Amino acid sequence: MSHKHLLITFLLFLSGVAFGAEEEAKTVSQYAGTWLSIVPPLLAIAIALLFRNVLPALFIGLAVGVWIIADLGLQAFFLAPVQAFETYVVNALADKDHASVILFSLMIGGMVGITSRNGGMVGIVNIIIKWANTTKRASLATIGMGMSIFFDDYANTLVVGNTMRPVTDKMKVSREKLAYLVDSTAAPIACIALITTWVGFEVGLIDDALKGVGYEGMSAYAVFLQTIPFSFYPILALLLTIYIASTGLDFGPMYHAEVRARNASVSSLDKESHAEEEIQPVEDKPHRAINAVLPIVFLIGSVMVGLYVTGHDPSVENQSIKDIVGNSNSYQALLWGSMAAVIVAAFLSISQGILTLQQTVNAWYKGLKSMMLAMTILLLAWSLSAVTETLQTSAFLTSLIEDSLAVQWLPVIIFLLSALTAFATGSSWGAMGILIPLVIPIVWSLMATQGFTDPEHHYLLYVTIASILAGAVWGDHCSPISDTTILSSMASGCDHIEHVRTQIPYAFFAGGFAIILGIIPASFGFSPWLSLGVSAVGMFFGLKLMGKKA
Repeated sequence: MSHKHLLITFLLFLSGVAFGAEEEAKTVSQYAGTWLSIVPPLLAIAIALLFRNVLPALFIGLAVGVWIIADLGLQAFFLAPVQAFETYVVNALADKDHASVILFSLMIGGMVGITSRNGGMVGIVNIIIKWANTTKRASLATIGMGMSIFFDDYANTLVVGNTMRPVTDKMKVSREKLAYLVDSTAAPIACIALITTWVGFEVGLIDDALKGVGYEGMSAYAVFLQTIPFSFYPILALLLTIYIASTGLDFGPMYHAEVRARNASVSSLDKESHAEEEIQPVEDKPHRAINAVLPIVFLIGSVMVGLYVTGHDPSVENQSIKDIVGNSNSYQALLWGSMAAVIVAAFLSISQGILTLQQTVNAWYKGLKSMMLAMTILLLAWSLSAVTETLQTSAFLTSLIEDSLAVQWLPVIIFLLSALTAFATGSSWGAMGILIPLVIPIVWSLMATQGFTDPEHHYLLYVTIASILAGAVWGDHCSPISDTTILSSMASGCDHIEHVRTQIPYAFFAGGFAIILGIIPASFGFSPWLSLGVSAVGMFFGLKLMGKKA
């Protein structure tokens, strides 16, 4: 047989096997819901932490997951990398919501590129630096900005990280510390604030689950409001950022990062991972803060208007703000806001003669390029999340719950399970979407079985729901494949694995107090407000004992 015929035969063989693998991927794997279902995400996490490079880690985890879905076949082993891209990466990219996040993030990067080039960012830095003229004030200013942009965690991380990076650099605050402050304010504040894109998602899940069990005590939003005092980890995580910033104390890898930053001429930064030069403003042009402030204002304002427009139903009378946000299309609103911000930034630059049209486009493109690595990581993370869904990783984790336990121990188990799910999948929303519909019927059934359905014991329902939400945020903070963790490190200009390494001890510190002094006592009837007070005092003295000043 000639070489040509051999090549044709080989290609036909590959195409046939690929088609078979695709058909096989559509069926349920025999390993779905087994211990093998947690191997892909845990493998990706282990490789990322070991080699400090998340891209190959995600790809290997993705390929191994595809191989397991194909029931560990020999042919599937060789075709798994191709199948991973052909099916899962393509589907992740084709998802409308994912595409919206990618475009929104790219537009934010483009806006930052323009406002950096037109001198607006330098203008903001010059204003903030007049007050934030110490490491302590620069850190507190970062926290303040993080809490003020409460309505969405994506917008929070990208805006705060990019805006505050020049300020913290000048004050020799490490990029690791900046990424931690950004990440540990974004999701926690979005999780518990009264009106956010998170709340609409959470209330929708709670409403469906409560209707399913026949609960008629109060509305889903009212139930959510009852869960806020029991959301120990998000509240304590926010409080810890304030403690860390105001005292100047650090421990673990973060302390060493801060020492390096103080002793360096510029902030600690992995030059190899961030080789591109910072976008510098045009020489001999004014540095007006308004040129960066107005695009950010338009970004926030347009998102808020977008949430109202997409969520308002004219046919419904007396529609509350909560209902409007709950019914809104947050992805569409974010797209509108980011596009408005780019247009305003470009208009201000050209109309004042600071940049030409070509310079504006070049600055936009350079800012957009800075987000490409983050978007690649996000795409692979989403693909791995789809693999874990196919393998029913969550079903395996959920099966670890024992129905025979006393209902008072369920919240802490749910908190750990939610954290593990978010950690393994890299998605706090995914963990909430998986567990809320599953757990609410379980806890209500246990409450009925053990005689706790009277209103006096409804706090067990509240603390369990809060434990799902809080555990999802905790696992998200610890996971190197989390989307918000990735965006926080990229917006802060910090090496991604270094961000994860330095943040995990702080997450465990706050998480430990949340479990021991928060969830467990509250589950047995102790006041959540007293639990928060005791935890706050304990964290402060714990930080005093463990922390050191750089």
